[in-house]
Amino acid sequence: MFNDDSILNGEFPIKNFKAYKSFYNRILKRILDMVFVIIAFLIIWPVYIIISIAIVLETGLPVLYRAERGGYKGKNFRIFKFRTMVQNADKIGGGTTALNDPRITKVGNFLRKTKLDETANLLNILRGEMSFIGPRPELVKYTEQYKGAEKLILQVRPGITDFSSIEFINLDEIVGSENADDNYEKYVLKKKNKLRLKYVATVSFKTDVEILIETIHKVIIKAKKFIIKDAK
Repeated sequence: MFNDDSILNGEFPIKNFKAYKSFYNRILKRILDMVFVIIAFLIIWPVYIIISIAIVLETGLPVLYRAERGGYKGKNFRIFKFRTMVQNADKIGGGTTALNDPRITKVGNFLRKTKLDETANLLNILRGEMSFIGPRPELVKYTEQYKGAEKLILQVRPGITDFSSIEFINLDEIVGSENADDNYEKYVLKKKNKLRLKYVATVSFKTDVEILIETIHKVIIKAKKFIIKDAK
């Protein structure tokens, strides 16, 4: 039907993107999100308390990090994440996290490796700004530059995980320890957008389940490597 390159090269006409217009994406997906986010909160709230205490003990308040991202149908929003860096990290460095970024705290390093920092995204799902599955929300300075088919990325709610999250689960290793923002723009951004558009073109319950299963698999592998390495 299409490949990743054909989307941005214009070989796959925008009019052929139909999945994002489906009843599932427009209505049913939101209903499922609300059901599962309530269940998730009932299960995970003790973990939230432990994470919050750990952050406060190491670097004080605030517990949550909130930054503006490009959102559903072009409406920007502030994402919730557990803070993994020192206070005022945005003023110290760029928007892309570098390999061994000195801004990352000890608690933050653990949260990032286990992806627990992103569980705070549940608050965004509750507010209708995000979904469990969908393109990872991007910095506004990049979404404002979307052209052509890329604009369709904003026609599905951003999510905690998608094809690009799985592909770039070790993003810091790809961008390296120097010039992280430049490397992200040069080597990662376009590829991410292709994968985001792949989701837009194929969004369905089946796609979401497959992404969820693969994400859990990848996160477990990453967390296991971190725990084993830290134990040595």
